[in-house]
Amino acid sequence: MSLADAPAEVQLAVDLIELLEVNDVDPALVLAALAIVTRDFERKLERQQELKGGS
Repeated sequence: MSLADAPAEVQLAVDLIELLEVNDVDPALVLAALAIVTRDFERKLERQQELKGGS
């Protein structure tokens, strides 16, 4: 399977990894930032699901 055939989340993950590695971002900093991003997007997903359920 090529990357072009991979699921969208795998393609995005590969792009993000490449961006972080090319910019030599410290792994501890990446993980701390990803924890923040994860919380933010979990909240957005919850709001999105609430809006869909409320209609």
